[in-house]
Amino acid sequence: MKRNYVIGLVVLVILASLQFFRHELFSSDKQIVILSTNDIHSQIERFPLLADAVEKCRDTAEVILIDAGDRWTGNAYVDMAEGRRPIIELMNKVEYDVATLGNHEFDAGHQILEGSIELADFPIVCSNIISNTDLLSQPDPYIIIEKDGIKFGFVGVVTNYEGGSKPAGLDINYKGLEFPDPKAMAVKYYNEIADKCDVTVLISHMGESHDREFIAANKGMYDIIAGGHSHSTIDEMVDQTLIIQTGKNLKNIGVTVVEKQDGEIELSHRLISLDNYTPDQEIQAMVDKYHQNPELTKSVGELTTDATKAGLASMVADAIMATTGAEIALYNIGGVRLDELKAGEVPVAAIYSLEPFGTKLYTMSMTPAQIRKMIMSKYNDKINSKEAKRIDLYSTTPYDIIIEDGEAIDVKFKALKENKKYTVTTGDYVFTKYSDFEYSDAKLTENTVQDALIEHLKAYSPLSPNNTPHQHEVVK
Repeated sequence: MKRNYVIGLVVLVILASLQFFRHELFSSDKQIVILSTNDIHSQIERFPLLADAVEKCRDTAEVILIDAGDRWTGNAYVDMAEGRRPIIELMNKVEYDVATLGNHEFDAGHQILEGSIELADFPIVCSNIISNTDLLSQPDPYIIIEKDGIKFGFVGVVTNYEGGSKPAGLDINYKGLEFPDPKAMAVKYYNEIADKCDVTVLISHMGESHDREFIAANKGMYDIIAGGHSHSTIDEMVDQTLIIQTGKNLKNIGVTVVEKQDGEIELSHRLISLDNYTPDQEIQAMVDKYHQNPELTKSVGELTTDATKAGLASMVADAIMATTGAEIALYNIGGVRLDELKAGEVPVAAIYSLEPFGTKLYTMSMTPAQIRKMIMSKYNDKINSKEAKRIDLYSTTPYDIIIEDGEAIDVKFKALKENKKYTVTTGDYVFTKYSDFEYSDAKLTENTVQDALIEHLKAYSPLSPNNTPHQHEVVK
């Protein structure tokens, strides 16, 4: 049954200093702190700071530590390790209590995911996955955890909104799996646990917009939505439900203080940056050991200046065009997993962190009209809204998207002849997932984006990144 909660902002005072979990500030009969992370993306370098923050909290309060998915894909020292074990071993050491699945948990295949679930000392719950394969066990939809007499119900959900009723990613990664609507499953299992719990928490990997839609349709249903997927930094009460999301890459930690006084539950909340903490030395030693991989530390080239996200996307496009001999390259910005790359030597690890998917390259013939149709369709995408309304496809050929009333109505190319067919190259994610993609003479090459980048850097170092985008939105 839904309780009568009093929502406070006491935590803004409690957390004003680095010693925000001091005993003398606590006056409630019972108090539990929920610490939340999301979209870690293999950034194990931040774990020593996380460990210090968690330990300081545990020194003064009962803690439940949770994660909202996307624990890997983004750092070669995890993604290239056997079974992607480092991230789970570190989470075990920091003593997570519960997590859900994100779309990137499926990147390495069912067996790697199953191995990580078996390795984890904490339960991984997800209510909207049905496994029809022996390679992946059926996860539990929820778990109830009791701390100091307060019962917490945690229901997990993962997005299926990126097309085909599956999470984002290649279809092969989801073979034998079904993903019912996460919002419907969140309602179903709330109704199952609500009367059994004092506090209900939806650990959501749907993204901020879908979390907000869920609250609007089900006002006051969950007390807390600890979210992920959209990489948002949000800490807000919406219709009696707290939405908290920490961004990405362990830059922040979500802190929700749950106090019980005279039978009533009071929530206080905020995000805390991990930058001001002191690295835990035991965890730092584990991270240093994971970094001892000479194959990943050796240099493949040099950058003369810092590369921005746009500069890295352009570098990828240049590299794949050169390696395939195509006339035009199209590459999706979502495949660029680094926000920047600093000037100086570029190690192998940086290449695999920039493009951690092992993306295979296709070539095909396309006319400007076909390229235009594809770009407009992606910009106006009604299904995968996370990749819509932005410059999604970076290209070696400049273009402008003409926008009217928020919709793409045209694409202007500055250097293409309308009646000519061009040889185009792109990655397997674009080739298999994008709609209104028309072409002829398609061929799967033997090249990957990673190999193309390494060859490109070796050939052109020292390389000066071009951080000026070739593509623009022009509002009519």
